Amino acid sequence: MSLHVLGINHQTAPVALREKVAFAPDALAAALASLHALPQVHEAVLLSTCNRTELYAHTDDDGRALADWLATHPDTGHDLHTYLYRHRDGEAVRHLFRVATGLDSLVLGEPQILGQVKQAWAASREAGALGGQLDRLFQQAFATAKRARTDTRIGANPVSVASTAVRLAQDSFARLSESTVLLIGAGETIELAARHLVEAKAQRLLVANRTLAHAQDLASRHGGVALPLGELDKHLAEADIVISATASREPVLHRAQVEAAMRQRRHRPMLLMDLAVPRDIAADVAELRDVFLYTVDDLERAIEDNRRSRREAAEQAEAIVELSTARFVEALHASGRQQPILRLRAHGDAARAEALAKAQQQLASGASPQEALEFLAHTLTNRLLHAPTVALREAALSGDGELPRAAEKLFPQGDTDA
Repeated sequence: MSLHVLGINHQTAPVALREKVAFAPDALAAALASLHALPQVHEAVLLSTCNRTELYAHTDDDGRALADWLATHPDTGHDLHTYLYRHRDGEAVRHLFRVATGLDSLVLGEPQILGQVKQAWAASREAGALGGQLDRLFQQAFATAKRARTDTRIGANPVSVASTAVRLAQDSFARLSESTVLLIGAGETIELAARHLVEAKAQRLLVANRTLAHAQDLASRHGGVALPLGELDKHLAEADIVISATASREPVLHRAQVEAAMRQRRHRPMLLMDLAVPRDIAADVAELRDVFLYTVDDLERAIEDNRRSRREAAEQAEAIVELSTARFVEALHASGRQQPILRLRAHGDAARAEALAKAQQQLASGASPQEALEFLAHTLTNRLLHAPTVALREAALSGDGELPRAAEKLFPQGDTDA
């Protein structure tokens, strides 16, 4: 049985493909059940974020079953296999530790990924797809990420996709102090965006969400105005900047809506930041005049400055990951080497219990203690030696010299001459 990791992320696949492979939160339980039902899969965790979809599993094969399962999930029109990266055993351990630490993120060191990894672990446990080996692996990943954030500056001045989007809006488009910003969604990304917008002194915040109560809650904390998603068309023209991050499987903002808003604005420029995967804003919106649409992939260049400034901390965090990986893999191998010993002791314990029970039955039936002891010794000896005797006899007949040599090491001549 081997540990496998495979998936796609912002480095291997464009957002147009990632959004088709992403799993909505309400689809995770069914997906995990389907994945865990594969005959080759013993346990599995499914991690799906805006920048990656990954499978972690212990399987009996080379991981092909996982790749085929993931490839059949979306109707992509592409051969998903060509976009997948794959890691096995020690490399799989290292990959998870790097992901949890933020070293594999679009925004180097971003803190949100650790929470997302924990959510994936919890979802697998709740779905009954998490076994002991993956549980230990993920617990060690959490400990490694915590140590990296404690011992290095990888988490100093935390940067997120949301903060990068706000900074990009400040630097390249508009004075936030004179801008109305429309936030679509009410999850963690939008919460972070609202916080950064308030710090940047945005003039006015509008918060639209499918569940109005969630929009009201977020708006009240940041001095904004809450809107039901159904009233988006009425207020879209007011927005100089739109930042969207919902969990919708389909776009929530279409070309016709933006086109109508731009007519009302007399084509004053509008900046739209789509931070969702799958995308919230229809791709053809970018074709409109005076409309500037950015997706998470477009933020890569803006994020590179942050990446350079964190190189030293990242190198220190990488060293922690390497050490944790080596220790975990060593413990894993040691555990594997212990299995034959554990099986041997279990066999001996079972033989002892069986022989003792039969000897006690003889005593209860009136046999003398001497007779019961002789029976116990004879039965236990036969029970313990039966399997190795048969194996040695078969090895002799087949010409296999390895097993007899092992027996000679275990029972060297002279051991019985005491």
